[in-house]
Amino acid sequence: MSNPSVVSNAPAASLDLAMIGNCAISALVDATAHVVWCCMPRFDSTPVFDALLQSANGVPESGAMTIEIEGMARHEQSYDHGTAILRTRMWDAQGQCVEVVDFAPRFVTRDRVFRPAQLVRRIRPLSGRPRVRVTVRPHGGWGAEPPQVTRGSHHVRFVMPEITLRLNTSVPITYLMDGTWFALDREMSLFLGADETMAGAIDDTAREFEDQTSLMWRHWTHRLAVPLEYQDAVIRAAITLKLCQYEETGAIVAAMTTSLPEAPNSGRNWDYRFCWLRDAFFVVRALNGLAEVGTMEKYLGWLTNVLHKEAGSGHVQPLYGIGLERELTESFVTQAQGYRGMGPVRIGNQAHEHFQHDTYGNIILASAQSFHDHRLFRRGDASDFAALETMGEQAWRLHDQPDAGIWELRTRARIHTSSSLMCWAACDRLAHIAASLALGERAAFWRDRADVIRSKILQYAWSEKRNAYAESFGGSELDASVLLMGEVGFVPPSDPRFIATVEAMERTLCDGHFMRRYEAADDFGKPETTFNICSFWRVDALARIGRRDEAREAFEALLARRNPLGILSEDMNPDTGELWGNFPQTYSMVGIIHGALRLSAPWDSVV
Repeated sequence: MSNPSVVSNAPAASLDLAMIGNCAISALVDATAHVVWCCMPRFDSTPVFDALLQSANGVPESGAMTIEIEGMARHEQSYDHGTAILRTRMWDAQGQCVEVVDFAPRFVTRDRVFRPAQLVRRIRPLSGRPRVRVTVRPHGGWGAEPPQVTRGSHHVRFVMPEITLRLNTSVPITYLMDGTWFALDREMSLFLGADETMAGAIDDTAREFEDQTSLMWRHWTHRLAVPLEYQDAVIRAAITLKLCQYEETGAIVAAMTTSLPEAPNSGRNWDYRFCWLRDAFFVVRALNGLAEVGTMEKYLGWLTNVLHKEAGSGHVQPLYGIGLERELTESFVTQAQGYRGMGPVRIGNQAHEHFQHDTYGNIILASAQSFHDHRLFRRGDASDFAALETMGEQAWRLHDQPDAGIWELRTRARIHTSSSLMCWAACDRLAHIAASLALGERAAFWRDRADVIRSKILQYAWSEKRNAYAESFGGSELDASVLLMGEVGFVPPSDPRFIATVEAMERTLCDGHFMRRYEAADDFGKPETTFNICSFWRVDALARIGRRDEAREAFEALLARRNPLGILSEDMNPDTGELWGNFPQTYSMVGIIHGALRLSAPWDSVV
């Protein structure tokens, strides 16, 4: 099989899932070709397949779309290189093999991108006539209401409260409806999506859609400016990040799932299917590092609409819905068991009510390149700068005020160092933008403000007790987010206090190569798992301060903890390597790209 699966140290119980999608919808597919999660028609819609959160023992009986081989003896799975097309092969004890190809169509037709809310599955026997069973059992209302099912000669309709789906297929409808095993002696296809008839032949259309989708993804990855080393890891991370952008509006979701717990039975179960301005900035920054600026351009269009929406108040929420929704009221889905039976299952996120002052820095940092990059279709201009200055005023006003912080603490407010740091970054970048626009007076104005904030951070965030920058002004507890001082250019890598901070965090927050977010207990107690992006921040810091061999060792340890498809979730058990938290986590995939760019040998060393 071409492009074999990435070798992983992750245990079998971990999140061994692949993601397919087309920047309109996505789905998670397990190692044996079960679609266990899919929301339609948007990332944040009620799921049509929710077995991931409905099955305590991990075996989907409903809320899934399955293709099985009778008497399965082994299986393997991989992506087609440079694409979001997934192949799963399964063998029975006699050596008969079935291949399942999964993708969501995405290609250019009639001068626009065709990305329907649709999943395509192609099934074909590779050897023998294996006996297979095909089932499609969507849920309505998280399983509260069975869909009304009607059938035609080559289609099945599923009428649910939120959506009506049509399955067009060349699989015998009777076998599919009854869950009957049958001998697969030819290629078959399934299209699941909008309640619309198909114009062309089902199998021919499936082949054509696969070819066109493959071509578009390969053209996209062909343009990436990848580093010399770790290319496959970077390409997979880049595709995964791109799949997290809802291209219609430009919003970028933090993850595709809700309520995958950060640790077993921890109650730390959150809905991440929304656009955090902080997370989106890191995604944009990572893809910009690969010369992929299209994602940034689309995101900035969405962000501009956010700023217009909030022009009257000046306050910007930490997150919004992908369609600019403000209200993301948090509630519980009582009929869902939760991942491996570990509820609760939440929809919505209370963090939309929070005050997180780093938000303003993240807005300006995400926008800054648009004023300097001559490749863009639309570069930032004086009117864009004026809008960003409003965000800068908020950063200045709030830089020394308590907030919920980067980790969105629900019951504690402090003057968080990382929040003040991003307020400094807001003023610093505004000074650079003003200079590029030849606005000398405004450049001096924002430089003065940046210097004031810098002085306060240096004075009040430093803890003599810990010989490190602390998580809050006047505090003494450590927080991994302070490592961003190096990444945003607040201190030079040789700064003795920054080096001392890295060393203090290693002593306190690290479990081997992996780093926890903070040492203080929060609303749920002390964190039990390490947080993958923090581990990548440590990699970056080690490389910056000259400990490159250690940085490479830590980075490769993180790569080894990816699942077999090269994807990471939010958190990890540092002892077992088991992945926890929402999936795939954009923060974590960003870390793969940043680490590779930081550590790779240059191309001119070999060419």
